[in-house]
Amino acid sequence: QVQLVESGGGLVQAGGSLRLSCAASGRTISSHTMVWCRQAPGKEREFVAAIISSGTSTSYADSVKGRFTISRDNAKNTVYLQMNSLKAEDTAVYYCAASPNGYYSDRSATYYNTWGQGTQVTVSS
Repeated sequence: QVQLVESGGGLVQAGGSLRLSCAASGRTISSHTMVWCRQAPGKEREFVAAIISSGTSTSYADSVKGRFTISRDNAKNTVYLQMNSLKAEDTAVYYCAASPNGYYSDRSATYYNTWGQGTQVTVSS
């Protein structure tokens, strides 16, 4: 059973940067596809970025493409989300999640069966 813990959230000014981490425990995530999603108040959870097990393929929501970068370090059992040029509309709780099917990624939350508790990101304008 994989457990996921997100960290790195906080308050940042518009235009600033944050790096989120998702540390896994319980078992390795090296064979898992990993995703970052976010949920703003009053809105549904939305896809942000995904990375397959090998790290050779990534995908991004159009709203973050060119500003956010997802990466992973399988030796550290950790996935990252580097967020640059942050905007007020990026304010949300950010969640990481895992799917045991490591060869493909999907933008649907139902594809992922293990979720962390989330970390709050607040961008002030």
